Amino acid sequence: MYKVFLKILCTHSIFLYIWSMKRDKTIDHALRATWQAVAKGYNEQAIKHQSTMAMAMALLYIDFENGTPSTALGPLMGMEATSLSRILKNMEKKGFIYRERNPEDGRSVFVKLTTLGKEKREVSKLSVYNFNQKIKENISEEKINHFFEVTEVISDLINQKEVFNK
Repeated sequence: MYKVFLKILCTHSIFLYIWSMKRDKTIDHALRATWQAVAKGYNEQAIKHQSTMAMAMALLYIDFENGTPSTALGPLMGMEATSLSRILKNMEKKGFIYRERNPEDGRSVFVKLTTLGKEKREVSKLSVYNFNQKIKENISEEKINHFFEVTEVISDLINQKEVFNK
């Protein structure tokens, strides 16, 4: 009987905790809301240059001189192959990239930047630089270091299945 009471009490306590939390006071909400604001800002910048945030990000991950194997690009960007393939197709239509067979292995393809793609890459780099500079102007180095420590711990806990595997 005592164990049943404790289980009910524990379940009730968890329910009350979740019920009483405000959306804006949870870590996941803060991360999601902040990222959505950042993504919106980057997309607004990208639209001015006939691009999207995803395309701008891809431009930054493609090696400026030698190109990047298409199979390596997805993992670098943390994207699924199907999403990346759509982005690359649109980038090719816009003339930002072209694909070239790997001379050493005909089965693989390098994604390379066109002259226009290289120009757009520089615009993307400038946007990222400006974003980071503005944040650094408004937040102390110590707080930024804490931010990176916190995000690293969150990632580690998730990757080690400490959070969502229970």
